[in-house]
Amino acid sequence: MLEMLNRWYQRRFSDPHAVSLVAILLFGFLTIYFFGNLIAPLLVAIVLAYLLEWPVMMLVRLKLPRVLAVILVLLLFVGLMVMAIFGLVPTIWHQVGNLIADVPTMFNGLQQYVSSLPERYPDFVQPHQIDTFMNTLRENVLGMGESVVKGSLSSLVSLATLAVYLILVPLLVFFLLKDKEEMLSTFKGLLPKNRRLASKVGIEMNQQISNYIRGKVTEIFIVGIVSYITFAVMDLRYAVLLGVLVGFSVLIPYIGAAAVTLPVAMVGLFQWGVSPDFWWLLVAYGIIQALDGNVLVPVLFSEAVNLHPVAIIVAVLVFGGLWGFWGVFFAIPLATLVKAVWHALPSTEVQEPTDNSAP
Repeated sequence: MLEMLNRWYQRRFSDPHAVSLVAILLFGFLTIYFFGNLIAPLLVAIVLAYLLEWPVMMLVRLKLPRVLAVILVLLLFVGLMVMAIFGLVPTIWHQVGNLIADVPTMFNGLQQYVSSLPERYPDFVQPHQIDTFMNTLRENVLGMGESVVKGSLSSLVSLATLAVYLILVPLLVFFLLKDKEEMLSTFKGLLPKNRRLASKVGIEMNQQISNYIRGKVTEIFIVGIVSYITFAVMDLRYAVLLGVLVGFSVLIPYIGAAAVTLPVAMVGLFQWGVSPDFWWLLVAYGIIQALDGNVLVPVLFSEAVNLHPVAIIVAVLVFGGLWGFWGVFFAIPLATLVKAVWHALPSTEVQEPTDNSAP
């Protein structure tokens, strides 16, 4: 066993550049794991800087000074965010309130429908199964209500954190964009000299993360807007709220779409019952998800997401468990990083000793 581990170590870490790469990754992992909450504004600013670097570069190519380009792009971005917040958040908040008020009615309607199942299908559904199901569902609904109340109370405390973010993040984004080259030079000076493999992986991941962030934001907007238009045309209640939920569900590959299907179906069932409108809603929602997965994602991400679906789901579970929202958001780039590092590490096969005495 020890000999096998020794051979594996010699194959993968015989090069000092490989050791430097692993040391850099380990240091970054430990820093984010233990100090992620402290540097959260910086992480948010880095994501936004990646997102806004492309329009800044477009303006720079038009012979505009970089400082002026950064100011213009940042002002435009902040302006759009303010318009979205003041135009969208009140509507979402109003629809959330209406939905919470309608939950008891929805629950009673569901209870009446489920209670009639033993009469319709006596060979398949028994009354005691319905009682067990409804009791479990009632407990879960009450638990969700308590969670909402606790979340509302805790949100008062988070207002101070939000105010800090609103001040610090734009300043950090400005300086990250303005002094990009100087900061990169300083960061490179802190790295080990044996960093050939680290530089190779860094260049590859920098491009992939940049494309991924821009693509993911674009996907959220497209899927959210198309879903809202579809729900509004069908006159579905809470169209804005459900459109936003469907848009943000693309942050969690596969799992997000499955999770958002439940509220969409429940609202449609409550509004129309088991009618043609309800089935048309499910068909329309299925078409949106199919176009997103088979057309939009390949166009936006091209070969950047060259991972098996099982690997993506495992990455979401692992990195989401480690870092919460940011782990889920960057699950695919992090999985791609693991793949890139594994391929970048040298693999020098150790030759087995030959037995020349054999005939």
